[in-house]
Formats: sequence, structure tokens, C-alpha cells
Amino acid sequence: MDLITLLQVLDSTVRLATPLLLACLAGLFSERAGIFDIGLEGKMLMAAFFSAAVAFVSGSVWLGLLAGIGSSLVLSLLHGVASITFRGNQLISGVAINFLAAGLTVLIAQSWFKEGGRTPSLIGAGRFNSLELPFAETLQGVPLLGPIYAELISGHTILVYLALLCVPASWWLLYRTRFGLRLRAVGENPAAVDAAGVSVIGLRFAAVAICGVLCGIAGAYLATALQAGFVKDMTAGRGFIALAALIFAKWRPWHALWATLLFGFLQAVALRYQSIELGQITIPVQLMDVLPYILTVIILAGFVGKAVPPKAGGEAYVKER
Repeated sequence: MDLITLLQVLDSTVRLATPLLLACLAGLFSERAGIFDIGLEGKMLMAAFFSAAVAFVSGSVWLGLLAGIGSSLVLSLLHGVASITFRGNQLISGVAINFLAAGLTVLIAQSWFKEGGRTPSLIGAGRFNSLELPFAETLQGVPLLGPIYAELISGHTILVYLALLCVPASWWLLYRTRFGLRLRAVGENPAAVDAAGVSVIGLRFAAVAICGVLCGIAGAYLATALQAGFVKDMTAGRGFIALAALIFAKWRPWHALWATLLFGFLQAVALRYQSIELGQITIPVQLMDVLPYILTVIILAGFVGKAVPPKAGGEAYVKER
């Protein structure tokens, strides 16, 4: 594999890993606060539809992004009310959100656009375009560093760079601020947080809201940057892959980056190579396509080392009288 081909695969890796990274960080905030969220898939799907629909109608991708975040926040609020306020089963609530989003997006899309459950294609200001970083063209001829900067680092949409910035921002927020300390404590021992006079419910709703924002950006990226419109079930299991990456990363922001890049790399290789020959053996394209999902099953089966979730994860908090 020559350098240009390698850079193209890595470039696709970054693009494909971006929604996984955002969804993984979303789940990280929610689960660190003790709220398991199986509904990442549904939030991303709902955000993908509304971002594409509003971007097409308004002609502004930024309005589409806001619509995607707003729709994801609505589902996050629904999940929060069900699991925090009414202390319902968090897993059932998340699954219900996934079913709701899968059916509602197609129903509204068909009623709105009459195109078989999809939105019209986005063009011009209706979608995010690639950004060329300073000196990318000038440095193109510089050996090694030039192609890396021009082909791999430059040329992504603003949401890709935003997702990458979210990693150090999440680390700083969780490990260097009072809010992050309290958020992590809520996921481990909510009774102690409550005894200190801090609202457990408020912190958990804040975490769920952050989760909604990040899922909204992830869904909007799928429909307005990675692709040019919404199609039925376009998330294609990315929410569940993000959950597997979160377990693989052991609920840590920097580890989440590398885990999602690994999944993105497998997807990029599957798209780039229809089949791979290893000596006398040819790996078919069907196997290449399911590699990310095979890795997901392996991780969830516990073959990648012990991953201990927050102690109070999945448990509703009942304040002692």
C-alpha cells in the first residue's frame, strides 16, 4: 500500500469515526452519571432526519444542525423523565426511543416530502462543506509531511474538527472541574452526593442533556456532512457500535477516541477493498462489511478485558427521608 492510498484510508477512517466518537462521548457523559442510554441510535436517527429536513427547507445547514440538536434533546428529555423522574427501567426506555425514532422519522419524512421516507438531496448551503486549512496547498509538495497535512488533516468539515475538540474538552470537564467531579460521583455513589447538598436529579438531567447535544451533532453530521440527506435507518447500528466502543474505552474520553478510530478504520477498509487476498485465501466483501459488527460482539462478550461500569449505573436514585 503506497502513502497516498494509506492516507485516503485514514482520511475515510476519520470521517467514518466522527459520528461514532460523538455518540460514544454522549454515552460517556450519560453513563458516568449513572444513566444507561441504549437510545443513542434513536437520538442520532431523529437528529439526522430533522437536520436534513430543516436544512433542505430553510437552505441553511446551521438551522438544520440546531433542529437536529433540538430533536435529540427532546428524546433525551423523554429518556430523563422516564428513567430519572419516574425511575423507570433505563434499558426499556432507551429501546423504546430507538423504536420511536425508527418509525417516526420515516412517517414524517413520507408525509412531508413524499419520497419514500427520505429527504431530498442537500446542495450548496444546505450541507457542510470541506474546509481547507491554511497552507494545505502550499505544503502539498513537501515530502511526507505535506501529503499528511493536505490529505489527512485538512479537508474535513467543521463538525469533524469539533468532534476531535470534544475529546480534550470532555476530559477537562470530567476530570478538572467541580461539575465533572460531581458528575462522576453521581454515577458511583449518588447518596454521598445528595448528602453533600448537591442535586442528584439536576446532575443526571445535565448529563442527559449533554448526551442529547452530542447525539444531535452526530446525527446532523451523518445527514448533512457525511451524506447529503436523510434515508431510512441511515444510522445503521452506529449507536450500538458507539456503546461497544464506550465499553472498550472503559468510559474514558481519550480511550474513546482510539476505540472509535478503530471501528472507523474497519469500516474504511471494508468500503475501500471489496475483497482482500491473503496468500491462497480470499476474504469476501461480505465478511469485510460485517467486521465492525463482529468486533462489537467480541467487545460486548467481554473478550477485550474487564470493563467495570459506574457502580450506580442503571439504578434509579430514591432520596432517603
